[in-house]
Amino acid sequence: MDRMYFTITGMNYRYGQKFLERGMKVRLVKEPDNNFDSEAIKVEIDGLGHIGYVANSPYTIAGESMSAGRLYDKIGEEAYGTVMYVLENGALGMIDHEDKDQIL
Repeated sequence: MDRMYFTITGMNYRYGQKFLERGMKVRLVKEPDNNFDSEAIKVEIDGLGHIGYVANSPYTIAGESMSAGRLYDKIGEEAYGTVMYVLENGALGMIDHEDKDQIL
């Protein structure tokens, strides 16, 4: 399976991003009832819960990331990923294709 990258955005509305580190594991959860974006995918980590969203705009995605809209039909109700890079206004992650029980 090809590598699928995503950008985590919107963290300033919650806990900021100073706690993020390369290699951290995250859970991506579809949020179809989101009032602003029917393809919203929230990003969670153990201990804090909801920390942000997968970017869904060409203005907020970084590098080779897929927008939430492009990623939405390629994952199940939830998926797992790893933070690859912490950026100035978000983070770049990669979908993990391994057993989810190993992730969190």
